[in-house]
Amino acid sequence: MTKLTRRAALAGAAALTLPRPGLAQADQRPAITIAVQKVVNSNTLEMAREQSNVGSRVFGCYAEMLIDTDWIGDLSLRPGLATAWRRIDDRTVELDLRQGVRFHNGDVMTAEDVVFSFGPERLWGAGGQQAGATLFSSSAAGAAGKAPPPEVPAIARRTYPGFERIEIVRPGVVRFVNRTPDVTLEGRIARNVGMIGSQRGFAEAESWLAWARKPIGTGPYRVAEFRPDRDLVLEAFDEYWGGRPPLRRIRFVEVPEAASRVNGLLSGEYDFACDVNPDQIVDIERNLRFEVVGSTITNHRLTVFDTNHPQLRDARVRRAFTHSIDRQVIVDSLWAGRTAVPKGLQWEYYGEMFQADWSVPAFDPAEARRLLGEAGYRGDPIPYRLLNNYYTNQTATAQILVEMWRQVGLNVQIDMKENWGQIFDRNSPRAVRDWSNSAVFSDPVSSISASFGPQGQSQQVGESRNEEFNRLSVELETSTDRPRRRVVFRRMLEIAEREDPLYTVLHQTATFTAKRKDIRWRAAQAFLMDFRASNWGV
Repeated sequence: MTKLTRRAALAGAAALTLPRPGLAQADQRPAITIAVQKVVNSNTLEMAREQSNVGSRVFGCYAEMLIDTDWIGDLSLRPGLATAWRRIDDRTVELDLRQGVRFHNGDVMTAEDVVFSFGPERLWGAGGQQAGATLFSSSAAGAAGKAPPPEVPAIARRTYPGFERIEIVRPGVVRFVNRTPDVTLEGRIARNVGMIGSQRGFAEAESWLAWARKPIGTGPYRVAEFRPDRDLVLEAFDEYWGGRPPLRRIRFVEVPEAASRVNGLLSGEYDFACDVNPDQIVDIERNLRFEVVGSTITNHRLTVFDTNHPQLRDARVRRAFTHSIDRQVIVDSLWAGRTAVPKGLQWEYYGEMFQADWSVPAFDPAEARRLLGEAGYRGDPIPYRLLNNYYTNQTATAQILVEMWRQVGLNVQIDMKENWGQIFDRNSPRAVRDWSNSAVFSDPVSSISASFGPQGQSQQVGESRNEEFNRLSVELETSTDRPRRRVVFRRMLEIAEREDPLYTVLHQTATFTAKRKDIRWRAAQAFLMDFRASNWGV
């Protein structure tokens, strides 16, 4: 029998009680919970499908593009998964890939992964980029195979209308080639539709839906658990190329009612409460432990017309809608002056393309009544589709609008829907709907063309079509004559907002997030929430 000496016993005890280099230590980084109105709309996390305001909030945690956007700062383009890019000609951009980037499955990102991310398996479907697609079909959530559902090619086509191919020039260098000239190609590449995913991760997923609910990207956090309509849990990815993430865990939890989000924040259940109503800000900040951050962002709230509805075929009726709205009253009464009435569907960060002397249609009830009389409108009901406070103050805004329209003789009736599929459903009369529109890079094609042009969402769902507007939209997307592009954009505004209204802008969107004051974190000029080390504790 071996005799246990006192020295051996002490050594054994020390081995049990002292930390050893090989043993994992408890992760001291904080975990946070964020109360949101909704995590995503499509019940997927694949940004080629989940193009929404709410999806834009979460994607930056787990997905990245070749070119990044400085949403916290000056909105300029900056290196992302590409360290540099250069113009080869009007149709071609070449990009140098960042070396040593790892996906959440441990694989090193290669040029082949980039080509896959812009290829038919993920974006275009079997028919390629010209394949037809119908938005909001019922097949999306149930896609059993690997082919993307119809919504994905539709979104890809409006994001990259001139796309021809992406090719590998040499290891670490790829080339994005368009069929047509495009002075905005770098901005399109920066769109979140172009997230770079793992080719092996996609191949090993059981189905497209399995991939879309747990995509394998390169972001600072990876998807740990996603329960549709409930929550999204992300965990730190410590091999992130941009440095160790500052948070151990992030949980986005759905809390539909704004008051419940705020109450949960004040009680300590949540660390952040998103989409706070402006009239809640003063009450929240009475408690010195909390503050509200945020401001106007690169998004506008608007209403959109379906010109196929019998009462809206006459442009004069739609023009009457636009002249019936006192937008400043909405800004003052519902937003406490914390947002503004913009100069139409545009933003100042368009730079030389911004039309500084443009304005939305004037509030002119007398002109609205004149137009309705001239059009022979006799008070027939016009349905107005919206969701219940998907947008901040959405229902209250709709009630004010209906009353303003009533005062000039428009018989508009709210038709509350449960989801976006019902909003776009063609099986019942469509006339007016709520929407918002973002400028995701600094040119009008990112908003007016992407939403209302020939490949835009409005035309994809069959709402409206103006032939001159469509020709100009194509010219705006393909022209390299910058002075001419400015003229074209102005004419598009004249058609879409004054002559043959496709929509009418209500106000610029502002988003406010309540949080614990001891958390040092900056809000973006977009819906996106940035939890990288560069935006935490600063």
